[in-house]
Amino acid sequence: MQSRMQNPAFVLPDAMQPIQALFKAVHAGGVDAQTLELVHLRVSQINGCSACVDAGTKTARKAGVSDDRLASVVAWREAPYFSEEERAALALAEAATRLADRADAVSDEVWDRAATYFDEKQLAAIVLMIGVTNLFNRLNATTRQIAGAWG
Repeated sequence: MQSRMQNPAFVLPDAMQPIQALFKAVHAGGVDAQTLELVHLRVSQINGCSACVDAGTKTARKAGVSDDRLASVVAWREAPYFSEEERAALALAEAATRLADRADAVSDEVWDRAATYFDEKQLAAIVLMIGVTNLFNRLNATTRQIAGAWG
């Protein structure tokens, strides 16, 4: 496999600074780093972004996510390794990523469950993580970024 081009956010360097600022804001939102990394990984799995799954797995490991949890995030509903808080974040991540799957993409049930575990600032951080991950997934999949090419 060969990339079609360098990631567009690197080709247009003025685009990378605001993206990095979003990531900084996300990580200052009061959500546990492991939860954020699990959200990133699950969104990337759904979108089939191999570069983000690869990078997300490495980042999650650095944040302390165990191999059992990394291997099971794709089947988090059936795996015993996730807290109720993490499950709520993962459900929100899936719903907000699969917007076209149903008329009420992010149902009140999914939102309310997440809101029982996270305050507004934390919800904002999770929603921004979902959005930024979806952005990168689309950039990387479109341009066929190679898993592992970033180190």
